[in-house]
Amino acid sequence: MSTDRTDRTDRTDHTSSTGRASHTDRTFEALVAEAEAAPTEGWDFSWFEGRATEARPSWRYAESMARRLADASASLDIQTGGGEVLASAAVLPPLAVATEGWPANVAKATALLHPRGVAVVASPEDAPLPFADGAFDLVTSRHPVKARFDEIARVLRPGGTYFAQHVGPASVFEVVEYFLGPQPAEVRGGRHPDLERAEAEAAGLEVVDLRAERLRIEFFDIGAVVHFLRKVVWMVPGFSVEEYRPRLRELHERIRAEGPFVAHSTRHLFDLRKP
Repeated sequence: MSTDRTDRTDRTDHTSSTGRASHTDRTFEALVAEAEAAPTEGWDFSWFEGRATEARPSWRYAESMARRLADASASLDIQTGGGEVLASAAVLPPLAVATEGWPANVAKATALLHPRGVAVVASPEDAPLPFADGAFDLVTSRHPVKARFDEIARVLRPGGTYFAQHVGPASVFEVVEYFLGPQPAEVRGGRHPDLERAEAEAAGLEVVDLRAERLRIEFFDIGAVVHFLRKVVWMVPGFSVEEYRPRLRELHERIRAEGPFVAHSTRHLFDLRKP
């Protein structure tokens, strides 16, 4: 299972029918209580095993990123989360830095990445990058909340690369709109790869490759939905079980009667170069 900032593998999850039944046969209250008690720090989504699945993009981002890191001399991973993606690379550059804005994730990423020699810098997602011009030959990011292409271009050396997987428009909006109702066109169309391409080019970056895919997600029990919304807090802002209990109970009964709640994520891959 992955999300807008997400899971750190690039395969499709598979869940046995036995695993699914063990969750769907439990009561609404038991499933919700378990999900509310689960920790939400970091971007390890292993809690969803047996409870939700998401198909992975065909380009296998983590593996492709690892190959680029092995050839880089100085890299920056933006909005690294708990550092899980960066830590999955077998070889890191002589100089490797990561930024993260959420304090709980800063601590998690520091513990995970410092032993690998990576400097983790606490930096708000909307702030300028706290690095000198031309400091890096590779900048990476998996599911940034917002890519500051002007800042990415500034910290890249000439000939440097921005290699990233972004969340696309209306991602997992089946879940969003179940709780919030239909969203306006400008909200559904945000994060479109064509809009981001224009922003990148306006910042002086050349598009070497841009690919997009729409991927199937299945939630097998209401606990998975609750944990997802607690962890990915921007999907339904201010989400709480108490506020949405009637809708959650309705969805619980729907899943029991009809099977998994199906949604779709959207992802696009950027390979950009600074001339």
